[in-house]
Order: sequence, then C-alpha cells, then structure tokens
Amino acid sequence: MAMKNNGFRQSNSDHTLFLKHQKGKLQDYLATEFEIKNLGGLKYLLGIKVALSQQDIFLFKRKYVLDLLIDTGMLDCKSVDTPIVQNHHLGEYPDQVTTNKERYQRLGRQCNR
Repeated sequence: MAMKNNGFRQSNSDHTLFLKHQKGKLQDYLATEFEIKNLGGLKYLLGIKVALSQQDIFLFKRKYVLDLLIDTGMLDCKSVDTPIVQNHHLGEYPDQVTTNKERYQRLGRQCNR
C-alpha cells in the first residue's frame, strides 16, 4: 500500500513490480514508512551477480549455477543444448528409476531463496 500511496502503479502481469513515470526520492519516502538501511550499491541479489551501467542492468548467474551444481553433486556433469530428446513422448515406463523427490524439492527451495 505504501508504494501506491506514493504514486506508483502496480503491474498487472507481475504484482511485485511497481511503476512510476516521475523522478522522486523513493528511498527517502520508504524511510518514512519503514525502517530501512542503505547497504550501498547492489552487487549480489539472491546469489546472482548484478552489474549496473548508466543505461543497463547486467545479471550474471555463473556463481548461482556453480553453487547449485555443487549442492547437487553435478559439478562434473556435461552440458547439452537440449536436456531432452526432441519429440520425446512423455509417458510411464515400467523400468524407469523413481525420481528423488527430496532432492527435487531442495532444489526448488534453493531457487526460491
């Protein structure tokens, strides 16, 4: 509600995105509404390296992906362009090895950190 009260419009496609077409001191306003701390320029966000230029924002996922590969024991895996055979028909196969549900859920939690 604080963002809307300061003239921001909430995006319909992403409800965590707020837009404002006027320049203003957002940090000053948020400090009046919330207890905040200035940590300086953004370098990492959720394990992703962030680099800013005058006009662009660059996201580097190398460290994030390496950490994920280490956590899953797949650091030595070989990369492929497409991780599944093209035109593969999904279905049940009697000799199929069961997926490790706990490992998959742990990866999902890490991706949402």
